Order: sequence, then structure tokens, then C-alpha cells
Amino acid sequence: MPFFSLKGSGFYISFIYNKNLIYNGKTMPHSDLPFRALSVLHTSRYLFNKYGFHKVGVDRIIESSKTPKATFYNYFHSKERLIEMSLTFQKDGLKHEVLSIIYVQKDLTVIEKFRKIYYLHADLDGLYHLPFKAIFEIAKTHPKAYQVVIEYRNWLINEIYNLLLTTNANAAKQDAHMFLFVIDGAMVQLLDPNKQDERKRLLEYFLVGFI
Repeated sequence: MPFFSLKGSGFYISFIYNKNLIYNGKTMPHSDLPFRALSVLHTSRYLFNKYGFHKVGVDRIIESSKTPKATFYNYFHSKERLIEMSLTFQKDGLKHEVLSIIYVQKDLTVIEKFRKIYYLHADLDGLYHLPFKAIFEIAKTHPKAYQVVIEYRNWLINEIYNLLLTTNANAAKQDAHMFLFVIDGAMVQLLDPNKQDERKRLLEYFLVGFI
């Protein structure tokens, strides 16, 4: 369910999902979090996206979200827990969108579904940017949070594989891995200001070869 969006203020809040967080020994879904906790969560997502996981510390997040330090630790306990929650938020949002494209938007052709899933991910302003950044930055330093990204990528590969089978009975799991590889390649190009946007060419290469 949409919550709110404040792009101009540095926040980009698109969905609040029923993913639990422990607060004072109690399990709380995102939708039940106090506004101050949500502010910390979304401030951290913005800062991690812009500056990276290692260049943004707890003190900076606390200052930017105008949250007392004691309140921060009551909600999140550690930076790693905050990173895990931030990535979980992105993961849940991506799953919601992918499932909607594949199973709800029945008027779309298979190729149109692939296009929408591709551009959902290959977007520096989209939900996939933070998990993509995490691949390179937190595998060794925050392994528990990193597993959130691995879980999502494995889930996406399975969904893409099942979608491929609807149009090509001979599709292999490796073909779904290739689709994710194309997404990652597009993201690498987008992150280089000296390279042209070649998302369309990369996608067409995949579609011609596998569909």
C-alpha cells in the first residue's frame, strides 16, 4: 500500500510493507512503526544510496533524521540492523512490483513483462539501486544484511525462469541468470557518467536471444 513520497526533501518513500522489526522486545510491522523510526529508516536509505554504506555512519543518520541517539538504538540496535532493514524494505518493494507485473497485469505480453521488470531494476532512482550497491560494499562487513540481497536475487531468478518457461519450453535456469546479468550490466553503465545509456540495446540483445 502506498505511504507517501517526498522526492524533493531527499526522501523517496514508495511502500510500507508488512515486514517485522523488533522494538522493545516486541515484533512490529513497518506499518506500525512510529513516524520517527520511519524517518530514520528512509533517511538511511537515501544516504546509503547517495554516499555508500561505509561513508555513512550512525551519527550522520541521527543528525539527518533529527533523532535522539537513544531513540535510534531502541529502534534499530546497530548500523548492521539498520542496513538489513533498509535492504529488506527495498527487497519487499521489488517483490511486490515484480509479482504485480507477472501475475496481476494480465494484459501484458511476455515481452512487455520482461521489459517492465528490466526497467524496474535498471534504474538509478529505483528500488534496485541500493541492493545493487550492497553487492559490492557489504558482503564481508555486514554478511547478515548481505543475505537479504542474495535471497532476493535467487527469488528473482526463479520468477524469471518460470516466466521464460511460459514462452519457451526449452528455457534453462542459466537463461534467467543471464537476464539478471543484463540488468547488472545496465546498472554498471548507468553508474558511469562517461558512458551512454545503453539499457535498450542490452535488453534487446537478451530478448532476441532467449524469447
